Amino acid sequence: MKKFAGIAILLLCFSPVFSQQEEQDSVISLSKVIITAFGQNRYIPEATASVNVIDRRALARYSNISILQALNNTAGVRMEERSPGSYRINIRGGTLRSTFGVRNTKVYWNDLPLTDPGGNTYLNQLSYYNISSLEIIKGPGSSLYGAGSGGVILLNSDLEKDINSINAVIVSGSYGTTNFDLSVNGGSGSGQHKLDYAHQNSDGYRDHTKMRRDIISYQSSLRSNEKAETKIMLSYGDLYYQTPGGLTKKEYDSAARMARPRAGTLPSADQAKAAIFQKTFLAGIIQKYKFSPNFSNTTSVYGAFTIFKNPTFRVYEKRVEPHMGARTVFQWKKNFNGGSLQLNFGAEGQRGFFNTKTYTNINGMPGSLQTDDDLDNWTWFVFTQAELKIRNDWNFTAGLSSNSSSIRITRLSVSNFQPIKRTFNNVWTPRIAGTKKLFRSSWIYASYSKGFSAPMVSELLPGTVAINTSLQPEESTNLEGGLRANFFKEHLFVEYTHFNYQLKNTIVVRKDAVNGDYYTNAGSTEQIGNEVQLSYRFKNKAAGFLDNGRLEFSLTQYNFHYRQFKQGNTDYSGKKLPGIAPLSVSVNSDLSFKHGIGFNAYYFKSGSIQLNDANSFSAPAYDLVGFKFSYLLGKGRHYSIQALAGIDNLFNTKYSLGNDINAAGDRYYNVASGRTWYAGFKVKARK
Repeated sequence: MKKFAGIAILLLCFSPVFSQQEEQDSVISLSKVIITAFGQNRYIPEATASVNVIDRRALARYSNISILQALNNTAGVRMEERSPGSYRINIRGGTLRSTFGVRNTKVYWNDLPLTDPGGNTYLNQLSYYNISSLEIIKGPGSSLYGAGSGGVILLNSDLEKDINSINAVIVSGSYGTTNFDLSVNGGSGSGQHKLDYAHQNSDGYRDHTKMRRDIISYQSSLRSNEKAETKIMLSYGDLYYQTPGGLTKKEYDSAARMARPRAGTLPSADQAKAAIFQKTFLAGIIQKYKFSPNFSNTTSVYGAFTIFKNPTFRVYEKRVEPHMGARTVFQWKKNFNGGSLQLNFGAEGQRGFFNTKTYTNINGMPGSLQTDDDLDNWTWFVFTQAELKIRNDWNFTAGLSSNSSSIRITRLSVSNFQPIKRTFNNVWTPRIAGTKKLFRSSWIYASYSKGFSAPMVSELLPGTVAINTSLQPEESTNLEGGLRANFFKEHLFVEYTHFNYQLKNTIVVRKDAVNGDYYTNAGSTEQIGNEVQLSYRFKNKAAGFLDNGRLEFSLTQYNFHYRQFKQGNTDYSGKKLPGIAPLSVSVNSDLSFKHGIGFNAYYFKSGSIQLNDANSFSAPAYDLVGFKFSYLLGKGRHYSIQALAGIDNLFNTKYSLGNDINAAGDRYYNVASGRTWYAGFKVKARK
């Protein structure tokens, strides 16, 4: 395997790799990419934050089925899939709290908060086609995005450049996978509209891992005048996927594709009909208004409604989660001789009216009622940030936010129950950062920030009878610095970051004797890391067969451990944090050829991962290699047709993705897909 991996790396370094023909113009220097995180609107080298950008070109490098590979091939980010449709995201080590789903990470979609007031994000209610680019903020985003210690993800969904057009994509692949998308784009100069329908289904690589997802979305941008723009976002998603459950090491080694078997009094995955039924409707309006050339405002208002059903090995859970929220950001900017001053200030608030019921699970059907809880939860924060640019290429950023959240739990299934209320307030959390240009094409930057993360609804009420009233908020401190530089006339871009992240009252998940989740504060952790990203772009002469291309490399090296943590008489101080690979490496390359021929490839290596606090079990290291081909079959004034095909996990590597941390009965392992192929067509018709 190591021999094959070495050959694959050489092929990646010298082979042509292609992005889709219509994304060829995106092969530009990364130093020219503008980020919007923290309201900066600056080129990457000048940014006072550690931000990864995944653009259309990077997304198009992989299959059209998921954004997983695109995220995993960027430094400091890990996306896991326990089964098709079940996602988990880790930014610099945030999976200690996440049994499933995207938690402790703030997510926005076109300025709309996608994270609900309970702290959960249903990222699986968006398809690959609902995302055109991502910005990933590593470290606390407290100065502009409120409470949270696990980072921020900004999702963008741009409207098509071709206003009057129809796009259709169909991709089929291994394990009965089908992915289809149809979008209709219309409008004029004063208004654009996009209606999109996406369908995906799969039989799954493991037993009991079937999934189906249908998403219909509408997006528009309306301009009444040069000062005002109104955006409307609508989305409805209907998702179903089976959950196979974790395996022991013996089961994983002997029959990794099996679903969890019956164990003691607990049924098997098939007997329990373990699955997720999830429907979400989201509606939002975003209003941008420019009062003057120097003063503007962006205000977004949304409402969402989720119906969630989950038959598990222990219980049958039903959740109804209506919630709403609003966010407003004012921006004032003034240029002066040799510099500028920019102020951002605003507020964000969310309110949820959740109801959660648990029943006994009788072969996938609800039995007798166990608990019935009404949850009135809200969260809000105010923020301000100043950015100063002065002579001699100095940039400074200073920001503060104050966050507050509250939850009131009323157990309707218990007579004369006295409601339980928890309120979490924090002091102002600061963020201070600066950059300095060293010479023509290199910058250094440093930042200091604090974070505050209150317990989420799912941690206070984790699906068991007990209500966790003792859980305390996490408090984090992040100190980091780095270098960004261009070489060879901006053909080579290099970024290096070193950070030291301290976390107090770390929230970790545990499993009880019957496999139920519960959460506890785990003392303190220390997370020290180094991240390296390189990007080299090249362009051939006009007379050559090659158009242009890019070679990318990323590396993360982490030393994450408990500083002080005792559970009962067991001392885990000094142990490595579970769920984190101490080393990961990725190599990606993109080339485009004339005549619409293309070829993409990637190599990804993950180090071994500890699976429990005692560090007595681990998931082995693994290597992945994948390729993608594309060919422009035809193109005219009113149409284009493109064929694509690819393969993931070329060498059929066996590895566990989405491990169950600190699992009861040592059931840590969830095997990922083996060798997977896909092929399809992309068709566009223009007016």
